[in-house]
Amino acid sequence: MAESSSPAKDRRRRSMEKLPTFSGDSSSLLSEEQLLCSICLDVFTDPVTTPCGHNFCKSCLTQCWEKSQHCHCPLCKEKFTKKPELKINTTLREVAYLFKKKSGPDKPQVLCDACTGEKLKALKSCLDCCASLCKTHLEFHSNMPKLKKHKLINPVENLEDYICQKHERALDVFCRDDQTCVCQFCTEGDHKNHNTVPIEEESRERKTQLGKTQTDVQQMIQDRLKKIQEIKHSVELSKRSTEKEKADSVEVFTALIRSIERSQAELLEVMEEKQRAAERQAEGLIKELEQEITVLKRRDTELEQLSHTEEHLHLLQIYSSVCSPPHTKNWTEIRINTDLSGDTVKTALSQLQQTLNKKLTTTLNDKLTETELKRIQQYAVDVTLDPDAANPYLILSADGKQVRCGDKRQKLPDTPQRFNQHLIVVGKQSFSSGRFYYEVQVRGKTAWRLGVVRENINRKGDITVKPQNGFWTVGLWNENQYWANAGPAVPLPLRQKVETVGVFVDYDEGLVSFYDVKSRSHIYSFTAQSFTEKLYPYFNPCDNDGGKNTAPLTISPVFKSE
Repeated sequence: MAESSSPAKDRRRRSMEKLPTFSGDSSSLLSEEQLLCSICLDVFTDPVTTPCGHNFCKSCLTQCWEKSQHCHCPLCKEKFTKKPELKINTTLREVAYLFKKKSGPDKPQVLCDACTGEKLKALKSCLDCCASLCKTHLEFHSNMPKLKKHKLINPVENLEDYICQKHERALDVFCRDDQTCVCQFCTEGDHKNHNTVPIEEESRERKTQLGKTQTDVQQMIQDRLKKIQEIKHSVELSKRSTEKEKADSVEVFTALIRSIERSQAELLEVMEEKQRAAERQAEGLIKELEQEITVLKRRDTELEQLSHTEEHLHLLQIYSSVCSPPHTKNWTEIRINTDLSGDTVKTALSQLQQTLNKKLTTTLNDKLTETELKRIQQYAVDVTLDPDAANPYLILSADGKQVRCGDKRQKLPDTPQRFNQHLIVVGKQSFSSGRFYYEVQVRGKTAWRLGVVRENINRKGDITVKPQNGFWTVGLWNENQYWANAGPAVPLPLRQKVETVGVFVDYDEGLVSFYDVKSRSHIYSFTAQSFTEKLYPYFNPCDNDGGKNTAPLTISPVFKSE
C-alpha cells in the first residue's frame, strides 16, 4: 500500500530537492534551501540539531513534539526513547543570521497573491498558477494531487517574466539555437527540432562558466595588486639607489677641482628629476591599477551573486554582458624606469673631459666604474652548476661550484638538457625578471667563456655562440685575446689579465654586463636585448690545451664593497 501524502511530507520532499552547494565566500556558504527549516519552510530561527543530525527551528520542533505522543525526527522519522535536550546550534544560527542580514535588503519581500486581507509573505511562486503564495495558501499544492505537479520556485516579483507570453506556460526549456528561454509547447512549434535543454541544466552550465570567469577576474585583481607592490618596491629600490648614487657622486666630485662643482649640481638635479619622474609615473600607474581593481571587484561581486541565483531567466538574459571580459589594460610589459646607473653619471661628465687632463679623466672613470660595481654587487645570487646539463667531458665539484675539462668522456645519460658536443654547463638557477649578479674566478686559464643563455637554446651538435641564437657571452682565447661573442665577435682591449669576472644581468632592461672584479673595471655590455624566456648562467672552461688550461672555472662568493 502506497504511503499517503501529507503537507509535511511534501515540504520535506521540496526541502531535499537540492543538494548543498558551497562557495568560497563565508557570507554565502549555503544557499537558501540549506538554511530552510523543513517544518515552517523558512530560514532557521534558533536552530537545534536532533541526535540523527537534522536541523529545525527550536519552536517548530518543540510544537511538533507537543502534538505527538512520541519524540521523533520530523524528517527521517527516527524515534527517540528519551526526549532529547535541545540546544541551539550557535554556528548554524550565526550562518542563518548572516544570510538573513545579507539577503534582506537585497531581496524585496514578495507578498502572497491569494491573501484577501493583510497580505502575508510569500514562500513560493507557482509558475503554473502565475501566483506567489504564502505558507497557508501553499498547503493546497501539498494536498491536491493535480497541484503537486506544478512548478514552484523561490518567490519573485516579476513572475510574468517567467511565463511564456504565447502559451501562458512556465519557461522551463532553453533553446540553444536561438539562445532564449521557451516553454514545452514552444518546443513543439517554432522551436521544433531545435537543440533544447531544461533551463536548470543550461543554468548549471552557465554557472560553471561564471565560476571560471569569476576566477579569471579574481586572478586579474591579484595580478594588479601584485603589480602595485612591484611598482612600490621598484620605487623604493630606486630611492635607495638614488641616495647611494648621490653620496657616491658627492665623493667623486669632491676629489675634483672647483671647475666641475657646477656640473655636480646639475648631475644631482638630473638624478632628482629622474626620481621624481619615476614617482609621478608610479603614482599614475597605481591610480590606474586601483581604478581597475575597483571595476574588477564590482564585477567579482556581480559574478558571485549570479553564481548563486535561482532566477534562471534573469541569469540567462544578462549572461553575455556579465561574462564579457572587463576593458582593462595589459600590464604585463608596463614597468617603472628607475635605473640610475653609472652610465648616467658618465654621460653628464663627458662634457667636462675636454677641460681635464688624461690622468684626471682616467681616475674619474675608474672611480665611476667602482661605484657602478658596488651598486650591482647588491644583486648577488647563489649559483650552482647543473650536472644534468654538463657535457660528458666536464668534471664538476661536489658542491657544484667548480667545473674543469677532463681527459675522458664519462658515461652519462644523453638527456634532452645535456650538451653533447660543446664543453658547456649551465647553472641550476634560472631568472625571468629583475636583476642578478655573480662572479667567476678564471685565474690560471688560457681560454674560457662565460655569460648567460636562454632556456630553449640548441644543446645538441654544433652551436654558434651569439645573441641571435640565445647566447650572451665573453671569453678568452690564446692566453691574452679577449672577445665578446656579439655575432660577429668584438675584440676587447683590456689593460691587464682578468682573474675574476663579474656577470650582471638586468632582465627587464635587456642588459648583460661583464666586469673585471679585481681592477673594478668594465669589460663589455650587451644592451637593448629582448628577453622573453628564462635565462641560465653559462660556463665553458674550454679544452685543456695540452695541459695549459687545466685550471677550473670557480663560482666565487661575492664580497660586497662597503
